[in-house]
Amino acid sequence: MFPEFTLDYAHLAERFYERFDPVPVPSPRLVAFNRPLAEELGFDLAALDERQITDWFAGNAVPPGAEPLAQAYAGHQFGNFVPHLGDGRAVLLGEVTDRDGRLRDIQLKGAGCTPFSRGGDGRSPLGPVLREYLVSEAMHRLGVPSTRALAAVTTGERVFRRVPEPGGILARVAASHLRVGTFQYFAVRSDLEAVQTLADLAIRRHYPDLAELPESERYLALVEAVQARQAALVARWMGLGFIHGVMNTDNTAISGETLDFGPCAFMEAYDPQTFFSSVDEGGRYAYRNQPWIAQWNLARFAETLVPLIDDDTDRAIERATALIQAFPEHYEAEWLAVMRAKLGLVQEEEGDAALVEALLEAMQAGRADFTLTFRRLGDLAASPAAETYLFECFEDPRAIQAWLPRWRERLAREGIAMTDIAARMHATNPAYIPRNHKVEEALAAAAEDDDFGPFEALNEVLAEPFTEQPGREAYALPAEPTEGVFRTFCGT
Repeated sequence: MFPEFTLDYAHLAERFYERFDPVPVPSPRLVAFNRPLAEELGFDLAALDERQITDWFAGNAVPPGAEPLAQAYAGHQFGNFVPHLGDGRAVLLGEVTDRDGRLRDIQLKGAGCTPFSRGGDGRSPLGPVLREYLVSEAMHRLGVPSTRALAAVTTGERVFRRVPEPGGILARVAASHLRVGTFQYFAVRSDLEAVQTLADLAIRRHYPDLAELPESERYLALVEAVQARQAALVARWMGLGFIHGVMNTDNTAISGETLDFGPCAFMEAYDPQTFFSSVDEGGRYAYRNQPWIAQWNLARFAETLVPLIDDDTDRAIERATALIQAFPEHYEAEWLAVMRAKLGLVQEEEGDAALVEALLEAMQAGRADFTLTFRRLGDLAASPAAETYLFECFEDPRAIQAWLPRWRERLAREGIAMTDIAARMHATNPAYIPRNHKVEEALAAAAEDDDFGPFEALNEVLAEPFTEQPGREAYALPAEPTEGVFRTFCGT
């Protein structure tokens, strides 16, 4: 059976959402079900049958106790403010308390035309559903805070985007779907009561320690707490070569989870200007821009809380501005911690940032694959014979050859056996990521041939990203020139 719903969001005033039942689909079929996650959420797996699961996650039946709704929010999209967005194709069924006592949202994405659809069809093609399933679960396994994929279904109907495609629905699990854009929706309407309600909800669900603070400190502390999680999150993205693709304020989660995997992709040859999203024509959300975009989004969040931070508006702006201006320092510390770990370093030395930057410059000069370079550095820590395999990552290895003595000298000061350093690096640097060409291969097979074998195989590989899997070496390699993926699409 379905776990009991808490209905935390549904108990808010109705201006926070629109009641909306998922729109049934003609011929749903379950194509993926995350049984470990379902067990974690408290599902009674022994009592479930596939038909029941399929109906629930296709929206053809509302689970007992659910009160489905579409959430209201606004957002800056590529820098342009849209005051009325909301869930145009997503339906929140409600919240459940998982086995660890955490409240988790369960949402259906692609569940029909809601009052917020703004002329859209409220549906999702199957491809983006499977992309989010693969990448969100991979991010979780890679240790990155992320929404999770509970189930994916095909709908038996066609969705028209660039071409007609089979439809799909994703059951998504999140710590919450509170976004910067949720706060913006009410701030732009001067609804301070609603903004405070959301802030208190965010504190209760994500930052309960802040509830002990006096009101004069609580809401600025909320900005600081959200900022800390965003700094850590984006640093982890950067450490994996992950490019989100749509870092709009309506995709910035207050919880600090990665939210929305529409046109996301992973960088292969290191180039900080890399971006993939077909809707990001100017590269606003390119790899190198992600930290300052996070800061920009956090500034928009702080703006919504100004009346709560201090009764004196000028003083509130001054306090919030000082906090936001400190973001680069916090981000750099998080990023350097991530990169130190990738290089096998535990101790902190003043020259570590310069060592990392020199490596990145060598990788860019040699057009080296980001993921494979770090993995093979771990191999090199274990065995000098692996040097040849590292050099194979580079079109021109001269820069990396010049850098290696600096790294070896730095490792020597760690005072740890190289075998231990290698093990630590292999536990940090994945052998497998959702490489774009493998993802596209899986999506094409499913959408064009109704063949879910490549999807299932890739999902299985990504479940153990740090473990070498004999016979699956192709999943660890970058795309051949004829396989390269240069544009990704969100499916809206």
